[in-house]
Amino acid sequence: MEREELDLHQERLQRVAALLKVSGARRVLDLGCGSGGLLQYLLREPQFEQLVGLELSGELLAQAKMRFETLSDEIRSRLELVCGSYADPPGHLAGFDAAAMVETIEHVPPASLSRVEHAIFAGLRPRVLVLTTPNREFNPLYGLAPGEFREPDHKFEWERARFAGWAKGVASRNGYRVSLSGIGEWHSDLGQPTQLARFERNDCQAV
Repeated sequence: MEREELDLHQERLQRVAALLKVSGARRVLDLGCGSGGLLQYLLREPQFEQLVGLELSGELLAQAKMRFETLSDEIRSRLELVCGSYADPPGHLAGFDAAAMVETIEHVPPASLSRVEHAIFAGLRPRVLVLTTPNREFNPLYGLAPGEFREPDHKFEWERARFAGWAKGVASRNGYRVSLSGIGEWHSDLGQPTQLARFERNDCQAV
């Protein structure tokens, strides 16, 4: 990973962790937790009493377990790593205070987006969900050709208007409100390299 992308990755994790902290959440899901980068930030905060990382890739989950194996028993007791898909999540993950989806929605085949939406927003129904995804408009500044994605496994990358339309539709259909922002270097025409949506259930008081 190039230095610029590495810095942006850490900035994403820090921003999401900060938003989860100010939400007041104590029980948090990391949906598509990968090797545990976000969970590492969250474990530093005693506020988070229960953290669950859900990851489909056994290889990435193994990396996450290795990342945390040197932590004290007290800290590790707050963490659970689960092998599974957020398109069909385990029932015991419903009703958490908050959830995060960091750079993971773009790995979902477009035909499966409705299924994922239903599973997360109608099924798990966290009070708050923070989601990030690449801003396709920024890709030329990374030297990418038209239609080229930032990672080979990405199934799509949305421009800002498309992402906003999707996020607002998800919120409207599932009883959430959503606010949109970005992460990373600001460009007057292209926006920021990472897009962020913060969803909050309508039956919860805004923080």
